Amino acid sequence: MPADYKNVQGYTILKVKNMELKQVGKNTYYIENATNIGIYKTDDDNVYLIDSGNDKEAGKKILKIINAEGWNVKGIISTHSNADHIGGNKFIQDRTDCKIYADKIEKCFTQYPVLEPSFLYGGYPFKDLRHKFLLAKESVVTEIENNLPCGLEYFPLKGHFFDMIGIRTSDDAVFLADALFSEETIEKYHIFFIYDVKAYLNTLQKLKELKAKIFIPSHCKATDDISHLIKLNENKINEIANTICDYCKNETAFEEILKYIFDKYSLTMNANQYMLVGSTIKSFLSYLYDEEKLTYEFRENKMLWKQA
Repeated sequence: MPADYKNVQGYTILKVKNMELKQVGKNTYYIENATNIGIYKTDDDNVYLIDSGNDKEAGKKILKIINAEGWNVKGIISTHSNADHIGGNKFIQDRTDCKIYADKIEKCFTQYPVLEPSFLYGGYPFKDLRHKFLLAKESVVTEIENNLPCGLEYFPLKGHFFDMIGIRTSDDAVFLADALFSEETIEKYHIFFIYDVKAYLNTLQKLKELKAKIFIPSHCKATDDISHLIKLNENKINEIANTICDYCKNETAFEEILKYIFDKYSLTMNANQYMLVGSTIKSFLSYLYDEEKLTYEFRENKMLWKQA
C-alpha cells in the first residue's frame, strides 16, 4: 500500500487505513486511532511503542506505518492490560522479536490475558465473554522497572485498572492511558469502567497539577489543556456515586441497583455491558461502603445495600 504523506503545521503525517501518524516532538509521535498508540524514537532506526491497539489487525496497521518510516520496534510499553491496549502485542512481538514491558499486576494480566475477563466476570468467563475485545493473545512480558530507555519515564495512574501507568517523553509529551475519558464517551455511556473509585479520584487530583507540552489520552484527542476533561470525569464519578447512594435509601440488592442505573441512563444490557458496568457498580458500592455512606446486611440469603 503506498504511503500517504502530508504536512500539517510543520510536521509530517502518514495515514494508513484510518490510522494517522502524528509527530508532536523531536522524538515523539502517536498514531491517532480508536486507541491512540504512542511512538518514541530512541535513535534514527529504533522506536518504542506505547500500547499496541485492540487486535492483530491493529498490530498489522501499526507495523505498516513503522515499516514505511524505516523504523524497527525495539519494545512495547503497555500502559495497562485491557485488551484494547495489548491486542496487537503478540502479532508485533512475533514479527519483530521486541520486548514488552508492563508494571506489576498489569504484567501478569498482559502475559496471561484470560485474567481480564475472569476478573471482570468474577469466575470463569462463559464463551460470549471470551472474545478479542476482552481476551487478547498471550505474549512474553518483562517487568518495566529499570528497563525503559533514556528519554522515557513512567508514573502511576491508578484507578481505571490495577497498576495502570502514564508515560512522559523527553519532548514533554505525556501519554495518559485511560485516566481520562472523552466528553463524547461520557455523554453517550455515562459509566466508564473503573476498578478503584477512590484511586481514580485521587489520580484526577494529581492530573490537575500535572504539566506538559501536550497530553495524549488513549481515547481522546491530543490537547495541551486537560482541565476541562478532568472536571467532566470528576463530575460524572460524583454523579454516579450520589445516584447509587440516593437509590439505596431503602434496602436494595445489587441486581436492582444495576437495573436502575441501566434504566436511568438509557443503556442497553448485553453480556459485555452486564459484566463491565456491573463490575464498575460493585466498585462504586465498595467505595461508598469504605466512605461510610452505605452499609449492607444479609437477609433471606440476599445481600442488601442501604444508606448508612
